[in-house]
Amino acid sequence: ALTRKPSHRAGKEFAYLKRRINPDEAKAILAHEVPGVFSQREFRRFYPQGDAMAHVLGFTNIDDRGQEGLELAFDEWLTGKPGSKRVIRDRHGRIVESIELVRAAEPGKDLTLSIDRRIQYLAYRELRAALDEHQAAAGSVVVLDVATGEVLAMVNLPSYNPNSLGGGSTDVRRNRAVTDLLEPGSTMKPITIAAALEKGVITPTTTFNTNPGWIPNGRFKTSDFRNYGVLDTTGIITKSSNVGSSMVVHRLEDRYFYEFIRNMGYGRSTGSGFPGEAAGLLADPARWSGTDKQVMSYGYNMAVTPMQIAHAYATLGNHGRALPPTFVKGNVGEARQVLSPKVADEVVRMMQTVTEPGGTGTRAAILGYHVAGKSGTARKASGGSYERRYLAFFAGLVPVDNPRFAMAVVIDDPDTSKGGSTYGGGYVSAPVFQRVMDGALRLMDVPPDDIETWLAAQARGDAKRRASMPELPAALDDLDHVDENTIDAIIPPAMSGGGAAP
Repeated sequence: ALTRKPSHRAGKEFAYLKRRINPDEAKAILAHEVPGVFSQREFRRFYPQGDAMAHVLGFTNIDDRGQEGLELAFDEWLTGKPGSKRVIRDRHGRIVESIELVRAAEPGKDLTLSIDRRIQYLAYRELRAALDEHQAAAGSVVVLDVATGEVLAMVNLPSYNPNSLGGGSTDVRRNRAVTDLLEPGSTMKPITIAAALEKGVITPTTTFNTNPGWIPNGRFKTSDFRNYGVLDTTGIITKSSNVGSSMVVHRLEDRYFYEFIRNMGYGRSTGSGFPGEAAGLLADPARWSGTDKQVMSYGYNMAVTPMQIAHAYATLGNHGRALPPTFVKGNVGEARQVLSPKVADEVVRMMQTVTEPGGTGTRAAILGYHVAGKSGTARKASGGSYERRYLAFFAGLVPVDNPRFAMAVVIDDPDTSKGGSTYGGGYVSAPVFQRVMDGALRLMDVPPDDIETWLAAQARGDAKRRASMPELPAALDDLDHVDENTIDAIIPPAMSGGGAAP
């Protein structure tokens, strides 16, 4: 075979026999000393982060040209220009003399990403654990720096190993966080409230009578999980009231509501520059039916990406200033003031109640920090109707006093067999937010904004530890009056210096 292939290509000046083989295999082939057969040194990418970073970085083809992800987006930037020179080779293909330099090579440029590898790994680990625990089909996590728009983490599962692509399914290679469209469910409610506050048709203290727990919606009806009675504006977010958000949106003109949603980044590209990013689906008001605006107020009849959800929440956390997300460190885009700082801050404070006792996202609470967020659970559409399958969301900001991070978690098709709310965003996705953000805040040395709760927890912990200890002898302060056996009974040997540490 080794002699047959070159003979079939006798009319060509050059042809590859096989590429990207390991050096040992190449030596074994060259040992046959077939005339005209020689080796050529080539390079290939290696991705140390493997499947944890696969969807962001993407991969290159055999010629090192970007095919997916940032490898594709910045292919020209990263790829240098090869040089050329005239040389003389011997019959084994070895260069024996350089004649002249025809064109000097130009190296590719460096690219520093905004991704923080520590937060990226945290997000990957916690998302994988959540998918395993809830037997979910897929999931996405996006973490943004509120002040700069930098993407600090972006994870999708299932994933793939870019170092060994093989013949696996290409479906797992798409970056779901920017390509997949989904109805955002109740994560939309803070946007609806912000639109009404900005327009001045409600205030934070406006009350809404949601009795009897449902409201007509054409031939259908919009219902709450239970009858919440009279709620103020904050209560609509705290309890995630579909009826309340419907009442709010009825006070807004169609065109105004549509433009406000677009300004928050829905129905348009975020401008991140990531290949294949979807703009989402947001129909013009001229195409709305009589029920569309009402269901849009709580996140149906529209489609967004996980990146867009994180971007919208980052805009709220950035006092109403929208920044385009970026994957390049230091590449901060131009900000747009899309709503007043006063309204943005009010909505963030309202979302804080979601993670406090009585809210739907208490599993997202982080000790020592005020957390603003919103859970969401949306039924999946299929064949023109909705199935008993769900998307579980949680999106939020930390810390509330000066938001540093915005994060969106989407888990697709969690197990519903346990019933209740065990497949909802507050139960499934909120803990992922809590664990990732808890780690990120400490990794980035973000100071706590809830010292009182932290101190109270420490005091409770100290009291619990003291209660679990055996009663100390009154004379323990004077060790000369306490025998050695008493000390060992009170303080385990590993602590008192005797024995081996566990």
